[in-house]
Amino acid sequence: MSYTALYRKFRPLTFNEFVGQEHITRTLKNQIKAQRVGHAYLFNGGRGTGKTSAAKVLARAINCLNPKDGEPCNECEICKEILNGSLTDIVEMDAASNNSVEDIRQIREEVNFLPTKAKYRVYIIDEVHMLSTGAFNALLKTLEEPPEHVKFILATTEPQKLPATILSRCQRFDFKKISNEDIKKRLKIITDEIGVDIEEEALNTIAILAEGAMRDGISILERCIQDGDTKITDEKIKDLVGIPKFEYIYKITNNLIEKNSEEALETAQEIIDEGKDLYNFLWEIIKYIKDILIYKSKGKLELYNKEEIDKIKELSEKAEKEELFYLINELSKMENDIKWSTQKNIMFQAGIIKLTTKPKIEGDFEQRLRKLEEKINSGNIDIKPQNRVKENKTEQPKAKEQTEKKQETKKENISNITSTEYWTKVIANLRKKGKLTLFTNLMNTKAVELNDLQIGIVGLTSFGKTVVEQPENRQAIMQAILEETGKDMQIKIEEVKNVIQKQSQKDFDIPINIIEE
Repeated sequence: MSYTALYRKFRPLTFNEFVGQEHITRTLKNQIKAQRVGHAYLFNGGRGTGKTSAAKVLARAINCLNPKDGEPCNECEICKEILNGSLTDIVEMDAASNNSVEDIRQIREEVNFLPTKAKYRVYIIDEVHMLSTGAFNALLKTLEEPPEHVKFILATTEPQKLPATILSRCQRFDFKKISNEDIKKRLKIITDEIGVDIEEEALNTIAILAEGAMRDGISILERCIQDGDTKITDEKIKDLVGIPKFEYIYKITNNLIEKNSEEALETAQEIIDEGKDLYNFLWEIIKYIKDILIYKSKGKLELYNKEEIDKIKELSEKAEKEELFYLINELSKMENDIKWSTQKNIMFQAGIIKLTTKPKIEGDFEQRLRKLEEKINSGNIDIKPQNRVKENKTEQPKAKEQTEKKQETKKENISNITSTEYWTKVIANLRKKGKLTLFTNLMNTKAVELNDLQIGIVGLTSFGKTVVEQPENRQAIMQAILEETGKDMQIKIEEVKNVIQKQSQKDFDIPINIIEE
């Protein structure tokens, strides 16, 4: 006797066996009892949520010789033939592989014939969004006015790909993702029936990994019993589905946060020696750091046991949110680089070294900037000039007057420049993102659109120019401009006199040269 997959063996045979879709099964049963079954249905939802199973139950229920409360009896001749697939009046078609105009034309020809045994000829078209444009057009007229003995049940995971003319002719039912609790209950029923002992933590892990798809959950369960073992543990499930050992993920994440290069490299070498897929492992680290970030914000998580939650709590207290964001961003870049690299081990180890040698905290200068920003925001600041170097009492009054005059002239020149309206928003955006060094150096600057592709920054100090010229800072400014304006613009550091000259030329539309003596 051939082997039957668990998800097929335990496919729901009645509407009452469905879990998590009561809003749909209740409506369908009422329609059947009231004999108000529509001519076309569209079942939409994620994978493994019961669309095809519901279509099969509906096909049996409307043709059953002895329906009970809107349910098929599954005992009469019609029900049995539909269940074993021998009744030709129920046609199942996979639109992914039968999506041509000819396939639909064949249906159009068949609908004119009466059913052989059943009351209705039912067409179940799975993955209907895969039909070609010509096939949709061929189906349209038949779907609009089918013969009384024909019913259509369309199933799809992507209803947005269906033409509006098809959608408007169907009764649409949206299948929801199945909750973790419902998946656990169904899995427990299955394990009890097949004589398998499963831990509560293992059930919880499968339910979370299934991501709302009952079929995925049953498939994971099936993999766990293939070796004949009647005991399923949480560790066994994580091993089978390829989740790296928690201790490795924890150790390397802890090393990244503590900037411990030596131990991080030792852990990385252990992972390489065990032959783990580095791309998948990096994905797990990113996901773990994301979970730490979520725990830091919400204070709770699923999938982890108490001991693992304690460790996540410990790491969340060590790292600031900005640092976790930084790690996720850098590890994602590393993941992408490794994906296309032929030297994955080298890229992995080099990336770990880079992340663990970067200073853990922003540095004394950045800390002072953060404190200054907090004081400015609170309004509790008293700015007093501090003379770190004693004034030279022999300074000539004339020289001092000239210096003050130059400073006043520079300030006046900057004030004469017309800045873009959004520049202050760009600077504020950088502050929100934690780019305090950039924010401080751009506070007293102005920006001018030089052309459609370039923006000039005016009024930078010599130190500010050095800061802005750093590649990561240039990218941050360009990203902030893009977010505020929707324009992908390059930035250029401009001198005050050059910008005044360009704006004057623009205002008067005549060439003006500034001649310095």
